[in-house]
Amino acid sequence: MADALKPLRRGVWRYLSDRDILMAAGVTALVFVGSLGLVYVAHAWRVWRLARVSPVESADRRTLLIFGRRLVRDRPESDYMDRLSRARAIAMAGATDRVLLLGGQSGGTVSEAQAGHAWLQAQGWPAAVPTTLEQRSVDSLENLRHARELLVVSKGDTLPPVALVTSRYHLARCLYLARRLGFDAVPLGAEPALPHTLRYVKRMLLEAGYLMWIDTGMRWAAFSGNRRMSERIR
Repeated sequence: MADALKPLRRGVWRYLSDRDILMAAGVTALVFVGSLGLVYVAHAWRVWRLARVSPVESADRRTLLIFGRRLVRDRPESDYMDRLSRARAIAMAGATDRVLLLGGQSGGTVSEAQAGHAWLQAQGWPAAVPTTLEQRSVDSLENLRHARELLVVSKGDTLPPVALVTSRYHLARCLYLARRLGFDAVPLGAEPALPHTLRYVKRMLLEAGYLMWIDTGMRWAAFSGNRRMSERIR
């Protein structure tokens, strides 16, 4: 039974008993209906545009944050391998000084970060580029919060500029969260270009829903003066 419930502890499902999150969902539904879906379309365009135009390398040297993804039999699946391959190419080119692998356990016996690290080592990783494993998080927001803790050693330290390495459908949500958390961040696409497949369209449409939910919730928190909700992403 415990194993069957593990997927519900990750991502959106783990928040469904939270009244603030449910309030944000209710307000999002009202905004969707009231705008005849136009607000959702705006978020979908934002997800698509960033997925289409994001580069594969940064114009300057930045710490890389590699977002994990659910493992398959304790190994990275195809999307995660794309992310790892992109980070490896950047590191092999000498274009980064540090890499953080993000991701806790997703139902297996090892964390996403551990599995990603093992994959990179097997492929060949430059010894001059240190890797740090963040293994406590279960979603993108926690990925970034814990990465921030690892990057800021002492109070008052400045966060280094970072590059977010993830699948193109995932970039808009990660960039939104990163900037709200105070990162100087740029998005880097894992794939060479935006894939034109039905699966990818579905992923982007789902991401547009997540992004609308998060953004509407934050706007509602500011409008209503709900500091507890506002402080969830800071």
